[in-house]
Amino acid sequence: MLNNREMRAVGVYCNRYRVKNKSEFFRETIMKAILKRFEEEHPSLWELNEPTLFNQAVTK
Repeated sequence: MLNNREMRAVGVYCNRYRVKNKSEFFRETIMKAILKRFEEEHPSLWELNEPTLFNQAVTK
């Protein structure tokens, strides 16, 4: 959800750069941001693994 000011900014951008399909533009832009963040936070060889649902030790 965007407020009125944000929607106006998107409208100006789309007009200036001739974006025809706003829905596609939003999807691509959001997914690029998400994938970039995942890539930046990808564990490296030297990092300790944080426990997750799949690698936690089972306690009895």
